[in-house]
Amino acid sequence: MKHEDYMRIALSEAEKAYQLGEIPIGAVITKGNEIVSTAYNRRETGKNALFHAETEAIYKACEKLGGWRLWECSLYVTLEPCPMCAGAIVNARIPEVFFGAYDVKNGACSSNLHIFNMTNNFRPNYIGGILEEECSGLIKKFFIDMRNGLAH
Repeated sequence: MKHEDYMRIALSEAEKAYQLGEIPIGAVITKGNEIVSTAYNRRETGKNALFHAETEAIYKACEKLGGWRLWECSLYVTLEPCPMCAGAIVNARIPEVFFGAYDVKNGACSSNLHIFNMTNNFRPNYIGGILEEECSGLIKKFFIDMRNGLAH
């Protein structure tokens, strides 16, 4: 599968969040060509600030693979990771991160902070802008719907 294929799966996870009235962010963790875990944002429904798509996917991947080091895995996420998620990615030793939309307000890979480039730290490689239009479009649609009272 190509990066775009995995991002489409992450987008389908984001759609699940959208249907629950959550900010639509989805994530996929792969190991080789196998999907290890998928997740979506569920902070509101789970009533927990830690329930971001990335942290949920990391948790599930660690459970499935039986360890906290995900050094053979890649993460696909529809929005550039925030500082908390970027820190979790570094701590899980995920070497590759692919994201869709850039987050100029809270992005911690390249838009605002640069957690992946910190010295004396594990430094994941990352590529942003994969299916950027679709990823940012879903988030924009969510907030328009929310302002218009249409979001769940």
